[in-house]
Amino acid sequence: METKKFLDFMDKVKVYDLTQRLSIHTPPWPSYMPLGIQYFKRIAGAHMGQGANGQILTTSNHVGTHIDGEIHFHASGRSIGNVPIEEWIGPGVVVDISAEVEDYDLYSPKMITSKVEVKKGDILIINTGYHKYAWDQKGSDEVRYFVKHPGPDPQFHKWALDMKLKWIGVDCGSADHPMNTIIRNWHPARFTEAENKLVVKYGKKWDEMFPQEEYYQVMHLKLFPKKLVHAENIGGDIDKISNQRVWIGCFPLRGIELESSMCRIVAMLPPKN
Repeated sequence: METKKFLDFMDKVKVYDLTQRLSIHTPPWPSYMPLGIQYFKRIAGAHMGQGANGQILTTSNHVGTHIDGEIHFHASGRSIGNVPIEEWIGPGVVVDISAEVEDYDLYSPKMITSKVEVKKGDILIINTGYHKYAWDQKGSDEVRYFVKHPGPDPQFHKWALDMKLKWIGVDCGSADHPMNTIIRNWHPARFTEAENKLVVKYGKKWDEMFPQEEYYQVMHLKLFPKKLVHAENIGGDIDKISNQRVWIGCFPLRGIELESSMCRIVAMLPPKN
């Protein structure tokens, strides 16, 4: 395609912002430092003419929409800034399974592939529906968002590796099921609820289906050494592009020391005519 034709085509491309709004009110993942914003100078604060607004930010990397990097859990992995930009962008799918999952539920590869074709090397973004409980939504429910959201079944991480996915995104607090994280210890009553539901549905207790030596933070510990990372707290326009193939871009800071990074995530579709 000639450059002019390409630029004319791109000018008509529809861009969907899949990023959650960021604020000092945005809750970080439990136990992490929240975002702090402080002005260190103001427009009217100069003693010799017009000044400028300037701010200092203090935060962990796990606030709002962010990408977990390899070294978040894998010491010899790559930092965010050492990952080539080509690995953050490419074709993929946004899959809506929100009608099939509720509190503590499990999602499977079949649940994903029944909605839309997933190709090897894709970026996969999963719409569980739990973005509707994010801090800036009318139905905001911080406990439900971080503690009760659905998570992958025992085969999901193996399927993700077999598919050589470029990266995964989820619209909730973690790509791991919350009961396969330290949250199960912090919220014992919620763990009992989750286990009781599992027993009713699958006839197994939690550690029978998910032995902790194998499944504790499996989406982090087993996948990051294989260069398969994930983005969490996706939101924004996610409901507008469900069950479609799209072009996806994740744009983290190019921080050489960063173990993870807050980022902007977008999806693009061609013009309808």
